[in-house]
Amino acid sequence: MTVNTTAEAFAILARVPQAGAVHSVRRLGGLTNRVYHASTESGEICLRSPGEGTAEYINRTHEAEAAWEAARTGVGAALLSFDHASGVMMTRFLAGALTMTPELFKSRVGAPGRAGDVFKRLHTSSAKFINRFELFDMIDGYLNILDGKDTEFPPGYHDVLKEAETVRAALAAHELPLTACHCDPLCENFLDNGERMWMVDWEYSGMNDPMWDLADLSVEAGFSVEQDAEMIASYFRADPAAHDLGRIVIYKAMCDLLWTLWGLIQHANKNPADDFRAYSVNRFERCKALMASPGFAGHVAAVAGKYDGRAATP
Repeated sequence: MTVNTTAEAFAILARVPQAGAVHSVRRLGGLTNRVYHASTESGEICLRSPGEGTAEYINRTHEAEAAWEAARTGVGAALLSFDHASGVMMTRFLAGALTMTPELFKSRVGAPGRAGDVFKRLHTSSAKFINRFELFDMIDGYLNILDGKDTEFPPGYHDVLKEAETVRAALAAHELPLTACHCDPLCENFLDNGERMWMVDWEYSGMNDPMWDLADLSVEAGFSVEQDAEMIASYFRADPAAHDLGRIVIYKAMCDLLWTLWGLIQHANKNPADDFRAYSVNRFERCKALMASPGFAGHVAAVAGKYDGRAATP
C-alpha cells in the first residue's frame, strides 16, 4: 500500500503492532517517497512509504538489510519494522535532529565535518550490505528503463557517456576494497543535532568505493572549496592521497551523469514532486563542465596510477 494522505498513514500505522495507539500524524516531505512523523503510544515514529514507480529500480530486500545494518552500527535511525512487499518502513524518530539542506550545511558550524565523521563511521564499521553499487551497471539499467519510455535526452548526453569510458578504465585499473556505503547522500538524508549526524533512506545503498559518498554529498550540497576541505579533513585526518582526491573529483562528475538518468525516469513517470526535466538538464550540464575542466584529466590520471603525489584541493 502507498501513503497519499495522513488518513492513510493512520490506517497503515493501525496495522503495525509496534506502533500502538496513534495520537497524531504530520507530513515531513520526501522527493519520491512520502515521509511522516507520528506520535504514538510507543513513542515518536518516522513512517516512510515508497513513491509510485520506485519498484522499477529499488530492491526492497536490499534496502531492508542495509537499514537494519545501519541501525545496528548506530549510523542510521533505529529500525522498527520493514514490509518487504510494500516497502513501507518505520523507524524511531530522532528528536532534536534537524533534516539537513544545502543551506543548513552552510549555516551550521561544523556540519561538513560531522558529515565526514558519519561517513567514516559507516565505511569503517562491520556493516555488510547485500547489494553492490555498480555505477556503470546502474547507468545501463537506467538506460534500459528509459528505452521503453518517451524520453528526450539532454543534447550531447551519449557523447559524454562515451567519454566516461576513460573514467571507467581508470577506476578499473586500481580497484580498492569496497565498504558499506550510503550511495545516495542527498542533504535531506542527513539528520544533525549539532554534535553528530545520522543517515536515513538506504534505497540505493550497497558495497561501494567509499569516495563515492564524499563526492555525491559535495555535489548535492553544493559544497564550497572550504566545505570540501572540512569534510575531507574530518574523514582522512590528513591530506588525502592524490588517487583518493582524484576519485572524489571524478565521482562528482559520474554522480551527476547517473542522476541525470534518474531524473529523466522521474520525468517520464510524471512525478509531480519537482521539475525533473530541468533537474536532469542542470545535472548534465554540471557533469559536462567538470569533465571539460583543466584539472579533470590529471585527476583521472592519478586514479589510474599515473601520478603518485599529493593533492590538497578537489
